[in-house]
Amino acid sequence: MTATLRPPVSACPACAATPASETLAARAPEQTEAAQITLSLPTIHCAACMSKVEHALMQDPKVQSARVNLTLKRVTVQASPGVTAADLVPRLAAAGYEAHELDQTALAATATDRAGRDLLMRLAVAGFAAMNVMLLSVAVWSGAEGQTRDMFHWISGAIVLPAVAFSAQPFFNNAWTALRAGRLNMDVPISLAIVLAIVTSVWETALSGEHAYFDAAIALTFFLLTGRYLDHRTRSIARSAAEELAALEVPRATRLTPSGVETVPAAELRIGDLIRVMPGGRMPVDGEIVEGTSELDRALLTGETLPVLAQPGGQVSAGEVNLTGPLTIRASAVGRDTSLQRMADLVAVAESGRSQYTSLADRAAKLYAPGVHILSALSFVGWLLYAGDLRVALNIASAVLIITCPCALGLAVPAVTTAASGRLFRKGLLIKDATALERLAEVDTVVFDKTGTLTSGTPELVNMDQVTSADLGVAAALAHGSNHPLSRAIQNATQAANITPVNLTDLREIPGYGTQAIWNGREVRLGRAAWVGGTPTAQTSAWLRIGDAAPMALLFEDSLREGAQDMVARLQAAGLTVMVMSGDATAPVEALAQRLGIRHWLAEALPQDKSQRIQSMTAQGAKVLMVGDGLNDTAALTAAHVSISPAQALDAARVASDIVLLGQSLAPLPDALGTARKAVKRIRENFTVATWYNVIAVPLAIAGLCSPLIAALAMSASSITVSLNALRLR
Repeated sequence: MTATLRPPVSACPACAATPASETLAARAPEQTEAAQITLSLPTIHCAACMSKVEHALMQDPKVQSARVNLTLKRVTVQASPGVTAADLVPRLAAAGYEAHELDQTALAATATDRAGRDLLMRLAVAGFAAMNVMLLSVAVWSGAEGQTRDMFHWISGAIVLPAVAFSAQPFFNNAWTALRAGRLNMDVPISLAIVLAIVTSVWETALSGEHAYFDAAIALTFFLLTGRYLDHRTRSIARSAAEELAALEVPRATRLTPSGVETVPAAELRIGDLIRVMPGGRMPVDGEIVEGTSELDRALLTGETLPVLAQPGGQVSAGEVNLTGPLTIRASAVGRDTSLQRMADLVAVAESGRSQYTSLADRAAKLYAPGVHILSALSFVGWLLYAGDLRVALNIASAVLIITCPCALGLAVPAVTTAASGRLFRKGLLIKDATALERLAEVDTVVFDKTGTLTSGTPELVNMDQVTSADLGVAAALAHGSNHPLSRAIQNATQAANITPVNLTDLREIPGYGTQAIWNGREVRLGRAAWVGGTPTAQTSAWLRIGDAAPMALLFEDSLREGAQDMVARLQAAGLTVMVMSGDATAPVEALAQRLGIRHWLAEALPQDKSQRIQSMTAQGAKVLMVGDGLNDTAALTAAHVSISPAQALDAARVASDIVLLGQSLAPLPDALGTARKAVKRIRENFTVATWYNVIAVPLAIAGLCSPLIAALAMSASSITVSLNALRLR
């Protein structure tokens, strides 16, 4: 989320951050536009959240508009000049929503999907032209002769020539690029077939010939664009996960200097600078705490379930969130040397490795394109030598190119992927990458993150039956003085049990330790074991002490995500290896693994540990499915053969994954594997249909038994067959 003042005096939005631009803006304040601020909202999950966030922001008289995007989990705010993200974050925090600053310029490149709209527009033009030309062709097929037939041919040409020139540009451009690079791709025979069909048609029409093939040229273009658009729809046009990580960097920081406090761009920070981070703020650098006591949320980087104590001498990493008290940090790593940037670099490397995956269609195209050219060229030369008639040879060469044009091959993958994606979407899974289904079908190992993936990430009080109602009333009252996750768990549990909090005086929170107050003349405390006087336990706990009485432990467990137990059992029954990899402590990870019957687990894993472990498993031949939701999982998600993240996951994790789990339940995961295997089977069946079509039709075309018109009809029939076969997945 970024507050960006964009005065008209600067033509480049990025220049708004430069001193020169700021000076110009200061000289022309009357021209300053409203501030646009974008905030990341990682905790929103439903339409009610959207409404509450927008309502909370609109309570500020300086906010002009607020629009929440639930899919991207962010809100865009238009506000009066001078309003910054720091002014809005407390409002959202008061409403119960975590908010962080996003760098708008890092996300601007993916604001729209121009490529999809461009393909759809070209498809619409080709479809409209094809319908009109087919109507004219009916008259010719019905027996129109002489000047009437020529007139219909010329009208068809007048429609088709501009339509093809516009609609077929993606094929022409790609073919020209490939030829300039000295290679062949599937767009080369496509372009040749379209051009030859048009050239032959113009020639035949000019000579008052009986046959023209304008309808074949435009039908060919339409079917090929249909396949191209279906393919585009199944591909992820989302920004890369590395860009998302970069967007999580804090663009500004509060620096302490001998002359006072100043707010500076994070890019200007240097090693040794003293930086003040207020509660709710995200660390802009790696460094050492020199002043202040608080708690840190490290879940993004390490996956630790609960906040950790932060005090002088402790280390912090960029991206961690300061929860309770102000901290002064001495920077030890800035810019590209921070832990957040190193994680982004890991993700970028993993993304580049995944891009080397070759789909079934791409592998088929390597063999297909050269074969088509050779067959067409041999047909042309053979008939030219045999008949000595250039017109006949050109017609037959065109027929061969059209009948072998890879419409069915081009539809083989996207038609199945679209059908499978629709089926999985109805089950709560969104496919984001075109090759995800093919890769998912190959999976033999499934690796899960713990917190937020196998578990809900929300602690639950589990030993209420061991604590009296009176003591729980004191605990509930103390819990109201803190926003700590365990405090919220106590509030929820006591409220559900209809336990009324007692009346306290002098209630206050001690950052990093807990809350304390006075009740009936006695001091009461709720917090860490060492502070309250309790004995630390392996299980997650908070300790309650009332006066001089012995401290008592309130124990917590992380609840399982819906469907987790059944999902793990089904995966193991299918013969897959299941593993848990978490940055959490050893005890809770081991307990969860035993609870779910998972034999393989790894605890206290840093982001690079997860990524390296998956790369090691891949090197040993495993096809790994990674399921995770946190920033600390992002590198592992991109390093895996295929990856899934919940819709409630952090933006960076969600865009790094190939598949998004839309609901709360994990039950659809085994179904996704089954659907993926069926989809690959259908793809192979489609390739078989396309192959047999060519085996039968090509010899007929070479023998001169198929005109370009019949070739176009045969090509259309094969395309329809492939599409109908794909629909069997629904």
